[in-house]
Amino acid sequence: MKRLFVLGLLVSSFTVSAQSNSDLLKHYEAYYKQMKQQGDMQGIINAMTHLNVLSPSHARMDTLAYIYMTEDKYIQALNTIGYDRLVDDSDIAIEVKAVSLKAVKQAELAIGQFEEMFKRNPTALVAYELAELNMQTQKFAEADKHITYGLANAKDDMKKAFYESQTPYEVPLKSAFMYLNAISIYNKDKKANIDKAVDILDATLKVSPNFNLIQLTKNELLRQKQILQAQAAQPKTN
Repeated sequence: MKRLFVLGLLVSSFTVSAQSNSDLLKHYEAYYKQMKQQGDMQGIINAMTHLNVLSPSHARMDTLAYIYMTEDKYIQALNTIGYDRLVDDSDIAIEVKAVSLKAVKQAELAIGQFEEMFKRNPTALVAYELAELNMQTQKFAEADKHITYGLANAKDDMKKAFYESQTPYEVPLKSAFMYLNAISIYNKDKKANIDKAVDILDATLKVSPNFNLIQLTKNELLRQKQILQAQAAQPKTN
């Protein structure tokens, strides 16, 4: 009799727990919809976190990580889904990892995620990210491969944003690839290739006169050229 009584209590507690869990799921699903309707991002994050605790799923985890990423909370995004390169990751998970790793200055790790993105859906925009990251890590042959792809495949309606000035601005993506091409050529021989790089920068300015970074880079290259010329003009001493 005592065993039956205890078993009855256990079954009863499981039933109550199941009902409670179901009620909580319904509550936070409704809460999530309401927060989404109100545009309350922190509320959406809170609701999704509770839903993941109550009923974990890869889809919910990916969604939560994506929300963190869009809110520039890159560490939280990576803490949610990790940063390893996994072949069964969803497209959303790969994008979150790629963008977040780049944002926290982990270029080597970010390259792997962008490579997976490019493998699944090759686009000029992803090629730009790969070209830029490979240049940062001194992998110029890999960068050139993606620059070549981008110059050939960038469409007129594709844009790239830049933020080095007080006022952010956009230029055609092809102009951004032209800029990377100039920098790549310069890095191959920082003495002999200054003029070649400047010529490409000048051509880019004709297409995108608002490209502030081009002018800054051109001025720096011309300054380097003057230094080299001054050094060459100095009399040699025995």
